Amino acid sequence: MVIGEKRGDSLQLRAVNACLQLLPMLDGKALFTVEDLAPLAPLPGTGSLHPLQQVLVDGHASQCGFCTPGFVMSLFALYENTPACPTRDSVMEAISGNLCRCTGYRPIIDAMPAAWALPRVGIGRTAVLAALDEMAALPTLEYRIGEQCFIAPRSLAELAAARQAMPEARLVAGATDVGLWVTKQLRPIHDMIGLGAVPELKAIHRDAGTLAIGAGASLTDALAALVDFEPGWADIARRFAAPPIKNAGTLGGNLANASPIGDSMPGLIALDARVLLRRGERLRRVALEDFYTGYQQTALEPGEFIQALDLPPAPAGRLFRCWKISRRFDQDISTVCGAFALTLADGHVCDARIAFGGMAATPRRAPITEALLLGQPWKADTVGDAMAVLAEEFTPRDDLRASAAYRRHVAAKLLQRLWLEASGVPASLSGLEPQA
Repeated sequence: MVIGEKRGDSLQLRAVNACLQLLPMLDGKALFTVEDLAPLAPLPGTGSLHPLQQVLVDGHASQCGFCTPGFVMSLFALYENTPACPTRDSVMEAISGNLCRCTGYRPIIDAMPAAWALPRVGIGRTAVLAALDEMAALPTLEYRIGEQCFIAPRSLAELAAARQAMPEARLVAGATDVGLWVTKQLRPIHDMIGLGAVPELKAIHRDAGTLAIGAGASLTDALAALVDFEPGWADIARRFAAPPIKNAGTLGGNLANASPIGDSMPGLIALDARVLLRRGERLRRVALEDFYTGYQQTALEPGEFIQALDLPPAPAGRLFRCWKISRRFDQDISTVCGAFALTLADGHVCDARIAFGGMAATPRRAPITEALLLGQPWKADTVGDAMAVLAEEFTPRDDLRASAAYRRHVAAKLLQRLWLEASGVPASLSGLEPQA
């Protein structure tokens, strides 16, 4: 399905997974499903179908009743948000979260340019924005059913008060994890505090070289800001998840989840990020590397929540890269995620911060490797010595995704990849050894 929200004076339309959205999370938003498209914007001359629906039928790209609506809505969001016909790569990325492809890729991808060749139609944005304004004037949502309660504060002050009054309540932002607890694990979720109506949590600010990202900013917006701040985020931004997950999930949720294989943490730790924690009126900042106290455990106190994340200015000469290694390119959990932030001056390493996910019970730095690099010339011999140390610095687990030996090997090879990219040394797929 596609969710519409007001951003400034504009209507923002984004595809999300319907199965992960809890009903009260939709309060105050515009909701579009496949049944809405033709009445909203029918193709002239048919009176019954949206152009995307028509071309999917004409191109024999329709599938079962479960899959086709998802493809239609992912393509609809791209159609509405793009002023010109999207590229093939854009279409493929847009539907990367729709996994059933009984008809194959080609007819589905071909649907977008075919739809653009038809008369252009669009939804009535003015009417939708007016309806959103009316809903925004309604009182704060407090939704109760049986023993469950869902409260959706509309300001930071309301959220802080609700969190102190209900310290055991589950904070829910995008529900990309909580939704699965409900649908897959059948876990009962009692009191919940929704974060989606707090505008301050979605704010992103850049000032004097620093970057501040609100905990409620979607992963789509947060990753775009991170790439703009530091281009070395590009690989993670592309492969973090499919657009429907990134549109719903939040950076704060990814951090608070405390997964040892969360894709955002290694890069943020390497860049010396700090989380801003709030309890009532009290604020405190904690280095992200110190935020994780054990497996899926954090330094959050009762009644406390993540308000924002801050990144300091980049020092001159910093080299930053962050890479995700997984068994599939799209739609897969990291086997290893490695991040490297090295500051170089006069051909020497004057600062080094290296962090990994998937190598321990928490996202962790590699202090021994960092110490070996510090003060050393940035050359092949130094990198080779550091690779040998890095391969032994962690004690990862064997699991279904990879063996511990493979993880150690890959971690070292990622450092080598940094060297090769930074030095402009050509690399073959058969053997990536440091070269002078």
